[in-house]
Amino acid sequence: SPWKPLLLLLSPPAFSTTCARCAKDRRLREKRAISERQLTRYFVDQRKVRVVGGQGGAGGHSFYSEPRKVFGGPDGGNGGDGGHVIFKADQQMKSLSSVFPFYQGFHGKRGGSKNCYGANGAHMYVKVPLGTLVKEDGKVVADLTQHGEEYIAAYGGAGGKGNRFFLSNENRAPTVFTPGEPGQERLLHLELKTTAHAGLVGFPNAGKSSLLRAISRAKPAVAAYPFTTLNPHVGIVHYQDFEQVAVADIPGLIKGAHQNRGLGMAFLKHIERCRFLLYVVDLSVPQPWIQLQDLKHELEAYEKGLSERPRVVIGNKFDLAQSRINLPLLRERIAERVIALSALTGDNLEELLSHLRELYDTYVKTEQSQGQSPVKW
Repeated sequence: SPWKPLLLLLSPPAFSTTCARCAKDRRLREKRAISERQLTRYFVDQRKVRVVGGQGGAGGHSFYSEPRKVFGGPDGGNGGDGGHVIFKADQQMKSLSSVFPFYQGFHGKRGGSKNCYGANGAHMYVKVPLGTLVKEDGKVVADLTQHGEEYIAAYGGAGGKGNRFFLSNENRAPTVFTPGEPGQERLLHLELKTTAHAGLVGFPNAGKSSLLRAISRAKPAVAAYPFTTLNPHVGIVHYQDFEQVAVADIPGLIKGAHQNRGLGMAFLKHIERCRFLLYVVDLSVPQPWIQLQDLKHELEAYEKGLSERPRVVIGNKFDLAQSRINLPLLRERIAERVIALSALTGDNLEELLSHLRELYDTYVKTEQSQGQSPVKW
């Protein structure tokens, strides 16, 4: 009918592009906040891995034959080599949680006729974080600290020989060929030591996580109970000249941590890779200088000389009245520089950031003078 086009124009469409209920939400969804206890499932700093290299391909067994050339001789090619299993350091990886307990390289292909060699098996690359130690039977066999650094964990087996390889004047028609060799098999232990420029060291509830939140974009869990942080967090401090300083929040230490008390030695090893230390003490507690003595004792008991690295003492919670009383007493009893601040209110964070940059610049100059490349983030 002549009214049909008009009815089609007036009728509502089958779907709506403007209805909030029907339209597709194109906004990016924010990442859901993950609790610290859930986050421990994603942070793994130890793994046992069995690695097996790919098996080499068997040698070929054939004889060349075509019209008017029946006795062309042996033409079986060699098999391809098996692929290696290679650990490769990647700065995008922050945990060993994505590393599987077993890896095997790809097998080589069998040798073909007409002297065709079999294809080599592809290598199996396993990405690991920077600072990964590879141990075998308790001995360190590799230390992957630079981006792109590789370590061949298991070699692939050599390919077998085809019957063409055994051709000689004494044996003009060899029928012998060899199978490919099996790949190397090893049981390795991977151990991650967080690589950061600075390490926040302090007792539980000293305010390390709050301080890391204040100076970087890291968001470790913060709560008013001990051992809130259950795994190390690394925050990046950005400066105007585009330099980046990595600061690691090491979970709280207690007395006897070097004897595996509390969180124990599980996180003391993460302090080994820090180039300089930031001791965080709670100024509001009685005698805060005793906290500093205990922290140094734990570090020194774990590794001699660890507590003497370039360092600065941070007196946190300066916004409290008791902290203002304890600050001059603390400065009288220790020789290190004390920076009093409040991670909660942000007071005096500029002094910390300025001194942190001084420590970083000194570290860079020292590494360059020794002909080494400093760690960059």
